[in-house]
Amino acid sequence: MRKIGWLLAAVSAAGLVSVAAVQGAAASSGHGHGPATVLRFDAMAPVTGPYVGAANPVRGVAGGGLPWELKAASGSLRSDGRLQLRVRGLVLARQAPVPAALQGTNPFASFRALVSCQSIGAGNTAAVTNISTGDFRADPAGNTRIDGRVSLPRPCVAPIVFVTGPTGTDAWFAVTGS
Repeated sequence: MRKIGWLLAAVSAAGLVSVAAVQGAAASSGHGHGPATVLRFDAMAPVTGPYVGAANPVRGVAGGGLPWELKAASGSLRSDGRLQLRVRGLVLARQAPVPAALQGTNPFASFRALVSCQSIGAGNTAAVTNISTGDFRADPAGNTRIDGRVSLPRPCVAPIVFVTGPTGTDAWFAVTGS
């Protein structure tokens, strides 16, 4: 009987050590701590085709007046509204109708991000809520890093992220997707 008691104690101790190790690993990796990631993306699509201009807005946001192209974009949105976005090569398309002198360039000194959520409006109706960051510096090659915070509605269903021009420009140049 002593051997069984000793064996049970050893197995119980090993189990406690295993649980502590798993909890320690989870704590060190950041899981379960801090705001949850609502959206993580490794692709964005530039405005092109029928989305150029105001004829086919996405979530109420018109596309830029000329087609754009994009090398790469990635980012994340957290439940506390923190938005991190890295964009590379967001420039006017190298094709007509973009004037030859502007092809392959970014004419804006800054971009901003806009987060769009489906939410619930007055009277328990479906609503779209669009929230913008401030302006973030962009270079002529169309590169920028946006690290900002937006005030997300509750709930924020099906969030999408746009890259837009600076304040006063109400058009998108890239949007999450591919």
